[in-house]
Amino acid sequence: MDIEFIIMIFLIGFIGSYVSGMLGIGGSIIKYPMLLYIPSLLGFAAFTAHEVSGISAIQVFFATIGGVWAYRKGGYLNKTLIIYMGTAILIGSFVGGFGSKLMSENGINIIYGVLAIIAAIMMFIPKKGIDDIPFDQVRFNKWLAASLALVVGVGAGIVGAAGAFLLVPIMLVVLKIPTRMTIASSLAITFISSIGATVGKISTGQIDYYPALIMIVASLIASPIGALAGKKMNTKVLQIILAVLITATAGKIWWDIL
Repeated sequence: MDIEFIIMIFLIGFIGSYVSGMLGIGGSIIKYPMLLYIPSLLGFAAFTAHEVSGISAIQVFFATIGGVWAYRKGGYLNKTLIIYMGTAILIGSFVGGFGSKLMSENGINIIYGVLAIIAAIMMFIPKKGIDDIPFDQVRFNKWLAASLALVVGVGAGIVGAAGAFLLVPIMLVVLKIPTRMTIASSLAITFISSIGATVGKISTGQIDYYPALIMIVASLIASPIGALAGKKMNTKVLQIILAVLITATAGKIWWDIL
């Protein structure tokens, strides 16, 4: 690998992981298209979709570790929320992964597209007062949280994604979790949901290890920096960025379907 290729892969990983740490998402919705299209545009050999998904899966695993580590102090991580939603999304992703074999590719994309539109709409619903709740006074319906995470897990497992951009609006709008706690806890839940995908990609030989290693290094550097930026940023600004990103994701999914 030449130095230009290394720099390009590092920058893609850095940008995606910075956004991951700042917004509490895995970051693959940014890195996936960047890895798929940028190398060929710059004259390098293009990655296949399987290679991109493999690199993205292992990168999300390490990016979320870095983000969770940055949020480990200050009460941002709601352990009860993480346990209930993390367990449910892990089960759901396995069910979805197996169930996807019985579905057409277009059917899979439509399911994910519907979920993405619901998530985008939810991000524009007013969220008054949720950031005024002290972290130690946050209360939520545990079984509702688990049930919704299970549904997200099935949808994400079908498509092969972590599903964090679906979890965040659910936590904000339905469960009424404060923005910064949502971001931190979502990173931890996404880490759990990415375990299955990472193991699956490694065991089936779908990972190109040299670019993956570069992305991992970028993740471990950028994700904590993004998390620190998210801690300092106004929560309304964070919600707007999330809304725009999730809406863009929904638009991209339906553009591909139609």
